[in-house]
Amino acid sequence: MILSSLSPFLRNSLVRNLTRDGLLAMEPERAHQATLMALKLGLVPPRRYRDAPELKTSLAGLELTNPVGMAAGFDKNAEVHTALGTIGFGLTEVGTLTPSAQDGNRKPRLFRLMGARGIINRMGFNNEGHVPAYERLRLHGSAAMIGVNIGANRGSEDFIADYELGVERFADIADYLSINISSPNTPGLRGLQSGELLNRLLSSVLGARARQKIRVPVFLKLAPDLDQNQMDEIAATISGTDLDGLIISNTTLARETVAGFPGADEAGGLSGMPLFDLSTRTLARMRQRVGTDLPIIGVGGVHSAQSALAKFEAGANAIQLYTAFVFEGMGLLEEIKAGLVEAVRGKKHKTVADLVGSRVDEWASTSILGSGL
Repeated sequence: MILSSLSPFLRNSLVRNLTRDGLLAMEPERAHQATLMALKLGLVPPRRYRDAPELKTSLAGLELTNPVGMAAGFDKNAEVHTALGTIGFGLTEVGTLTPSAQDGNRKPRLFRLMGARGIINRMGFNNEGHVPAYERLRLHGSAAMIGVNIGANRGSEDFIADYELGVERFADIADYLSINISSPNTPGLRGLQSGELLNRLLSSVLGARARQKIRVPVFLKLAPDLDQNQMDEIAATISGTDLDGLIISNTTLARETVAGFPGADEAGGLSGMPLFDLSTRTLARMRQRVGTDLPIIGVGGVHSAQSALAKFEAGANAIQLYTAFVFEGMGLLEEIKAGLVEAVRGKKHKTVADLVGSRVDEWASTSILGSGL
């Protein structure tokens, strides 16, 4: 193991500098790379206990030991999916991956809003492309279910063709695929969420899956900035397809929740605690529209056991988080899982699946906004 080959002085120095406070003192993108390196070196300890049976759940035919996942954007190039499974995630989503490598937007492009516990990013799908990630996934498995989040190259003449290429490349190796058409940082991409373009996209993506003769689940990742008519249109469009689920939501362009905070006027998508209410309300409203059977992964602003529980009550079958780990550290994972187990037992249920949708109508209304969960 790489870590064991380091001198005691260097190893101890790395551990000291990679604490949460040490990482928050670094420039954000540098801190992210340091975190990836820590996972590669084994500096983050593995989980000590097996997941409680109350955390077991099924998602689009996938059997999860727990429903807490790492969201896309953290492990863009499938470098640490094995480590994330080792430390206790039930699922982890690599990417976003585009057919060809691209550098993304000019730096700086990642900004912490410390007082708001939020982050604004305009990364722009920076990644090494399909081939290196595929090889890493092929060579190294994970205890977590692996989702592959696929996108389109910024300069592509045909976004939809890029998504087809992603399905063709990863269908045989992913546990599920996530079709990311909701990033605000690739011009024109969010237009695929509506009208004839969404019809064409789903027809092409699901057709590409059928040609692979592999029934890998396909999820569609949506933006939180959808109005009622857009949600109606999306629900009607997907009802006529064999799409396997939704991921709600990506980052937001809204800034009302961070008005006045330093850096709040930076361009890009806002994530973290300021996104929680909006993304959870969108989740509940889409749950109302698609019914109880379509799986939904809830993501956006989860930062505690209580906020994780709220996602399930709003209609999520599993959850993902990322930004909260920047501010709270990796110990948050076990805190959330323990809190979910406590909630299941406290309500005298058997598993987290019994929590799903118990407060959909409340979250779909505006009255619960500003709850401060």
